[in-house]
Amino acid sequence: MTCEPVAPDDPRTGDCTRPQITALLGELHRRGLQFGLLWGSAGASKAVVDGRLLVDFGPAPVSTLINLLHLPRDLDRNE
Repeated sequence: MTCEPVAPDDPRTGDCTRPQITALLGELHRRGLQFGLLWGSAGASKAVVDGRLLVDFGPAPVSTLINLLHLPRDLDRNE
């Protein structure tokens, strides 16, 4: 990644809403499809840990989604 990974307790992830998470998942799906990053059933979870929504492709914090999304973004920039 071209930037530092986002930590699970990063304050920037504390205000993420379900629509924002859904948009990030859509972007990950579009960009990651060619690399096999597939989570068709992923979505914003109803679960909250330390005031932060989880992403429902396992018990993952929003930071995991953001860090995964950096991978295809970085590849796109390097092409």
